[in-house]
Amino acid sequence: MKVARREFLRLGSSRQSRERRRVELSCERLYMRYLDSIDECTTADVFEALERDLRDVTTLRLTCTAWLSREDFHSWIEPLFDSLTARGVRVVFEPRL
Repeated sequence: MKVARREFLRLGSSRQSRERRRVELSCERLYMRYLDSIDECTTADVFEALERDLRDVTTLRLTCTAWLSREDFHSWIEPLFDSLTARGVRVVFEPRL
């Protein structure tokens, strides 16, 4: 079957788009950034920027989720997860290691 050039280009761009919409995020790294933001008094800015960066995401896969048990961190990250799931983003929690 011959595929027209326009169809081929459209398939390629949609495949890239889907891949960009799946994001893996390390909770450990995010926690370290959170700690830095406390010292810099920019915690709200960090989480607002993260939410903007995840604006087009359809699936967010979280790794190193043991870091989520930290109460101070959890109080910042939980509203982000709520906002994402309200927008239809699938949030996947990898098992805690």
